[in-house]
Amino acid sequence: MLSKRIIACLDVRDGKVVKGVNFADLRDAGDPAALARRYNVEGIDEVVILDVTATIESRQARAQTIASVAKEIFLPLTVGGGIRTEEDAAAAIEAGADKVSLNTAALNDPNLITTLAKRYGSQAVIVAIDARGAFGFSRIVPTRYEVFARSGTTAAGRDAVEWAREATDRGAGEILVTSIDRDGTKAGFDCEMTAAVSEAVNIPVIASGGAGTFEHFADVFTSGRADAALAASVFHFNEHSVAALKKYLAAIGIPVRL
Repeated sequence: MLSKRIIACLDVRDGKVVKGVNFADLRDAGDPAALARRYNVEGIDEVVILDVTATIESRQARAQTIASVAKEIFLPLTVGGGIRTEEDAAAAIEAGADKVSLNTAALNDPNLITTLAKRYGSQAVIVAIDARGAFGFSRIVPTRYEVFARSGTTAAGRDAVEWAREATDRGAGEILVTSIDRDGTKAGFDCEMTAAVSEAVNIPVIASGGAGTFEHFADVFTSGRADAALAASVFHFNEHSVAALKKYLAAIGIPVRL
C-alpha cells in the first residue's frame, strides 16, 4: 500500500504566510522560507505555496518567494495562484517548483491542463478544486458540491465530482480538493466530499480544509479515501508536530513515511 502523504501549505500574500477562516480574515503566520526550513527538518512530505491574491490581482506567483522556499527544502514543491498560462507555469518551475497547481485558469481554459501535462508530464500538474456543499430541501446532506473560482469568491457553475473527472481526463496528475466551509475551522476535513472525488477518479486526491486533530487526518485517510492531506495553521503555529502526527498514524495502521 502506498504511503499517505502529509503536506504543508503556505498561503502567501505580499511575501508573508497568512491564514484565515473560510478563505477570509487572513492573519500573518510567518516567513515562507523560515517555515519551509522548519518543515524540511520536521519530516513533512511535500510543501505547497499558494499565492492567495495572485489570481485576483491578475499577476504571477512571485518568483522570489518560490526561489526562497525552494532553497530551503529537499522535498517536492508545488506552486499555485496566478498560474494562468503556459508561460506562468514555466516561470514557476524555473524558479524552483516541481509541480504547478491550476484552479481558476483551468476552469476558464481546460485545455491548459493538457498543454502543461504534455510539456511537463501529468505528475507536474495538479488541479485544485475549491468547493462547498450545495443543499436541497433536507439542509443536512449535500446534493452536490459546487466549485468556486477566484479564491473562493465566484461560483464556477461546475460540480466538483464532474470537474475532477474532466480534469483527470485532460491530463491532471493529482486533484487538490479544498472544502471552503471547513477551511481554517479545525473542525475536520470534509470526508464525504473528499471520498466522492476520490471514488470518481483514478489519480491521487489531496484533501484540504479543516485539519485540527490527529483524528481528523486518520478520518480523511480512511473514510475520506484521500491519498494525501494538506494543512496549514495546525503546523504553522506549532499546534501539532509532523513527527507526532506520523507516529500516531503509523500506530493505527495508516502507512506513512517516518
